[in-house]
Amino acid sequence: MAKARGKTANSRTPSAKTGTESDADTGTGTRATGEDRPVRISAGRPGVPNPIDIHVGGRVRLRRTILGMSQERLGEALGLTFQQVQKYERGTNRIGASRLYDLSRVLDVPIAFFYEDMDSEVAGQSPRLRAGLSESAPEPYRETDPMARRETLELIRAYYKVKDVQVRKRILDLCKSMAHSDDEG
Repeated sequence: MAKARGKTANSRTPSAKTGTESDADTGTGTRATGEDRPVRISAGRPGVPNPIDIHVGGRVRLRRTILGMSQERLGEALGLTFQQVQKYERGTNRIGASRLYDLSRVLDVPIAFFYEDMDSEVAGQSPRLRAGLSESAPEPYRETDPMARRETLELIRAYYKVKDVQVRKRILDLCKSMAHSDDEG
């Protein structure tokens, strides 16, 4: 141990790491030190968004749309480009904790909003939960999530343009009754 202290700052001791080998930087859980700590499981297959990231991104898009906010305006409020907002909304790029906090403030919702309406099937598709349990890939979430469809967002946008609260309530009741009749027949 005393010998290691005598080395220069540029020397690599068995416990030294470079910035590129940091667990937090790579997210892979690899460690240059060989320390006996648990290794994090990766996010899943490369190039395939995590279903939970897609859900959270869809909820960002939903709230932004409800507020009538453009991707450009949301990006400006967060100090991002609209392309980055698009990537978040598609689940292509993962939203970090501090960014999720910022989003909750700008979109005026609690952080829990982004996880609401997530069914157990989506939560169970997380590669971290599935690690070692199954080799089969889940169905692509984007294709089955109604919140990812343009039609849903257009419906929501039109719904909130109706100023009369009572009319909106009747529209909701009508949709519910139509959905209920489809379930029966």
